[in-house]
Amino acid sequence: VQLQAFGGGLVQAGGSLGLSCAASGRTFSHYIIGWFRQAPGKEREFVAAITWSSRTTRYADSVKGRFAISRDNAKNTVLLQMNSLKSDDTAVYYCAASSVGVITTTPRTFNYWGQGTQVTVSS
Repeated sequence: VQLQAFGGGLVQAGGSLGLSCAASGRTFSHYIIGWFRQAPGKEREFVAAITWSSRTTRYADSVKGRFAISRDNAKNTVLLQMNSLKSDDTAVYYCAASSVGVITTTPRTFNYWGQGTQVTVSS
């Protein structure tokens, strides 16, 4: 499956931004889709993920209550709505697909990755 992330940009602290992950190739609905981010000098970290049915979602503690993940299998798209953004949210954001049956937070368990999209939050 091929993934492509869209929607990054520059936003002021406290603002909102929506990221999209568009998929093509293998059956999109078979995969758990996750978002990760990587700030300069830091390791890639888990942000959020959603199962194929949308029945289960999982969030990093740092974004819980501020970010929301959703998916539309008919459109092969996963959205990440980011609200109340903080300067600590500044990073390159990646979407990824996992064929593992349960949501995991480890990057190496995700088989496919899109290119990143930069999110910069100014304070």
